[in-house]
Amino acid sequence: MKPGLPTRHENVDIVVIRENTVGEYSGLEYEVVPVVFESVKVITKFCSERIAKYPFEYAYLNDRRKVTSVHKVNIMKLADGLFLESFRRVATKYPTIEYNEIILDNCCMQLVSKPEQFDIMVTPNLYGNHVPNTSAGIAGGTGVMPGGNVGAEHAVFEQGASAGNVGKEKMVEHKTVNPVALLLSSAMMLRHLQFPSFSDRLENAVKNVILEGKYLTKDLRGDFTTQEAVDAVIANIE
Repeated sequence: MKPGLPTRHENVDIVVIRENTVGEYSGLEYEVVPVVFESVKVITKFCSERIAKYPFEYAYLNDRRKVTSVHKVNIMKLADGLFLESFRRVATKYPTIEYNEIILDNCCMQLVSKPEQFDIMVTPNLYGNHVPNTSAGIAGGTGVMPGGNVGAEHAVFEQGASAGNVGKEKMVEHKTVNPVALLLSSAMMLRHLQFPSFSDRLENAVKNVILEGKYLTKDLRGDFTTQEAVDAVIANIE
């Protein structure tokens, strides 16, 4: 949540970390018999342990206090069970960081009713679609949510939530799409490339423009175009 964007909740500052290599998005689908299809969910020990380490390291390096695993182990006892086992094992190595677990159903309800209870949330692949978009909905919309896909050797930075906006086609046509998510994703990229001062300048410029409340696009109840919003950020940097 950013100053200048009125929302229903206060003090919301959530980081969502998503495993993005296996899970339901592995693309393993089959036609078992005519018009009966099977989609396979894949969870591995290697991928679970790899993603388990990331949020705790992130918390340690960024002065965060809590990691929450989102799961459906009540239904998917083996797959999500393995996912949680990895987190429980890694959590013991970080005694200063609080760790807890929450079922996806309850998680979505808690996000819209009391989101300030969450700090870092980590999910298997499919749930990582649900949680970030719900988080975006309570903190200004998809147009202000940055994101990144970080691997061991490569990284891609893009909008962090992907839910479509009402009238999105018209926004594109009239060039009023909100550029904030892309600009903040660019700031994340600069920080990843170890240019923190440049990242801070860009982030602060975006925050100042939003706080001013003048150069806002249609989704933020403004009347300015994408280019005019970008120009305002550039002017603030300069």
